[in-house]
Amino acid sequence: MSIMPALFIGHGSPMNTLETNRYTNAWSEMAASLPTPRAIVAISAHWYINASAVTSMAVPRVIHDFYGFPQELFDFDYPAPGSPDLARQVAQIAQPDVVHLDDATWGIDHGTWSVLAKMYPAADVPVVQLAIDASKPLSYHMDLGARLASLMSEDVLIVGSGNVVHNLRMVAWGHDDHGYDWAQRFDDDVRQLMTTNAGALPEVSASDDYALAVPTPDHFYPLAYIAGLAASTSSHVSTFAEGCTLGSLSMTSYRVDIN
Repeated sequence: MSIMPALFIGHGSPMNTLETNRYTNAWSEMAASLPTPRAIVAISAHWYINASAVTSMAVPRVIHDFYGFPQELFDFDYPAPGSPDLARQVAQIAQPDVVHLDDATWGIDHGTWSVLAKMYPAADVPVVQLAIDASKPLSYHMDLGARLASLMSEDVLIVGSGNVVHNLRMVAWGHDDHGYDWAQRFDDDVRQLMTTNAGALPEVSASDDYALAVPTPDHFYPLAYIAGLAASTSSHVSTFAEGCTLGSLSMTSYRVDIN
């Protein structure tokens, strides 16, 4: 078995599913550089509920959790299988915290499939998705991420999908490769912490730019899983894509390798 890295991917707009740009190219190239994983555990910003759960169905449905986009995007399918065995393993790893097995209510949302469609377009790698418990603090998510590290030595790819900076109310349409000063500054500050002392990620909440960059924590918390994993394993953290888009979204993506 291989020791897989863990990844945080700034997923941005669901239109990245249909488009090709420097970010989607980076995702594809990352996947091509890795051994094919046995399965994937995805932590997506878009399953943000007041509970901890993991998809446990053998055939997860594809969820189109957005509006106002072209019909081609609503028609897009990503029929990856699930893995009930891996879901049970995730629930066991999380103990004594309770992660419920969800075999009916969720599936694979666009935070997951928009990325994996570029990484594994054949949709032939089993995927389970872990919910983000909105009732828990950042420290809980970092701790749960640390527990997931044991899966990396079992050919399981851990993928957090969100955005370091995510403020849809301040999106600047037409600024495809541009970030506001505060967005770029916050993205740079997070990168400095992630690549030197990932365990200190909570310190960014004191930043003057935090309220604008993280108006809600849903897109930021997937990074906490990857930061917790990195800190617990004294791993090397690097970026494989950097930059902001549409003014108020960061597309910066991270890779964690156990030393």
